[in-house]
Amino acid sequence: MNLTFLTPLGSIAALLFALYLTAKVLKADKGSKEVQDISGAVRKGANAYLKRQYKGVAFFFAAMFIVLIVLACTGLVTVFVPAAFLTGGFFSGLSGFIGMKIATAANCRTAAAAQRSLNGGLKVAFHAGAVMGFVVVGLGLLDISIWFFFLKYWYSNPAHLVLEAGQSLENAQIRSITSAMLTFGMGASSMALFARVGGGIFTKAADVGADLVGKVEIGIPEDDPRNPAVIADNVGDNVGDVAGMGADLYESYVGSVISTAALAAAAGLGFNGVMIPMVLAAIGILASIIGSFFVRTKEGADQKQLLGALRHGVWISGLLIAAAAYFLIRFGLGSGYNGVYFAVLSGLAAGVLIGLSTEYFTSDSYRPTRKLAKSALTGPGTTIISGLSLGMLSAAVPILIIAASVLVSYFAAGGGASYNMGLYGIGLSAVGMLSTLGITLATDAYGPIADNAGGIAEMALIWGKR
Repeated sequence: MNLTFLTPLGSIAALLFALYLTAKVLKADKGSKEVQDISGAVRKGANAYLKRQYKGVAFFFAAMFIVLIVLACTGLVTVFVPAAFLTGGFFSGLSGFIGMKIATAANCRTAAAAQRSLNGGLKVAFHAGAVMGFVVVGLGLLDISIWFFFLKYWYSNPAHLVLEAGQSLENAQIRSITSAMLTFGMGASSMALFARVGGGIFTKAADVGADLVGKVEIGIPEDDPRNPAVIADNVGDNVGDVAGMGADLYESYVGSVISTAALAAAAGLGFNGVMIPMVLAAIGILASIIGSFFVRTKEGADQKQLLGALRHGVWISGLLIAAAAYFLIRFGLGSGYNGVYFAVLSGLAAGVLIGLSTEYFTSDSYRPTRKLAKSALTGPGTTIISGLSLGMLSAAVPILIIAASVLVSYFAAGGGASYNMGLYGIGLSAVGMLSTLGITLATDAYGPIADNAGGIAEMALIWGKR
């Protein structure tokens, strides 16, 4: 039985859930007039930035579209490549834009909700972040579904295929489908380059500039309405850590699914091998939706408890995917491919361990950050040295985890006997790691939304005392 029909259904479920969460966020109270005015300034700045950035990106995509059309006319690429490149870039940019719009609408609502209840503030910020997460995975699977079913129909006609010597009709179909689909992954990567790098540079420049002027030169609080650069700082949180991150992870998400499908063709696993990463991504959406309902906290919770509340939903989603992936692989590939299942588990475990490592090195609940804060008491020199060394050390742990996951996935999937099977295992490990992206991206986007809310609340408080 072919389960690829679950891919568009998963996409629709993600987008509908994002629409439901959007309605919940927009129903929340916007707060006082001061809060709304500051939030409006941030929203205006974020819209202006993205408008200018997307104009520049449009010229790049137009130029690349012309180049790809020329290549298609000469027969170097298929006729679908130019359109696939455009759709990849369009959906990548759209996911970031939608995420930023809901983030800038939720910052004032998060500040207002937190005044009444800590759990209420958490819910508003998390729901807004979840909109970002589910839009990314929903649009990603939508793009994959459209191209997969269209290309499968197109190449079902043998006249559209180029058969190599000794190549079966099914293998020729799979290779033609996956090679064309890889192009929209390239379009998404191009969009992510502009969004992530451009937004990242903007947010860091605005953050450092605001801190230098406010805290160093004038000696006023970090978020003070007398410092205009604070608005730019808050704008940067949205265009870099929300819109940029959304476009970036969209590219990673669709890239992992498409590349694993292409590796299935190389490994000779047929359409069932192509089906596994696509359906696993769809299952991940359903698991993420379920996990999102378990994110809650109690009043008076500290940062460690808040992080635990967010992590709780991610772990539940991961367990659901781990259970479903076993039956999916047994059904799609058979009992002789248990090693492929362990490759998926390797990716899931790596994702969890990287999250725990990040929390350990960045949370004030643990020794590294406390030690760094203590070094600040002896002067800026020791602070810089300690900060640099801590940052470099924190990056080493995820690298080791990923390297271990790659090796485990490669050999568990049969890489010792078949190079292509090993690569397919690595691909499925990446799909497993990103299958919970709907909820993990929600926790990522929650950060800048809550940060914006805190800054807006502080500015409104100072504004009200003037």
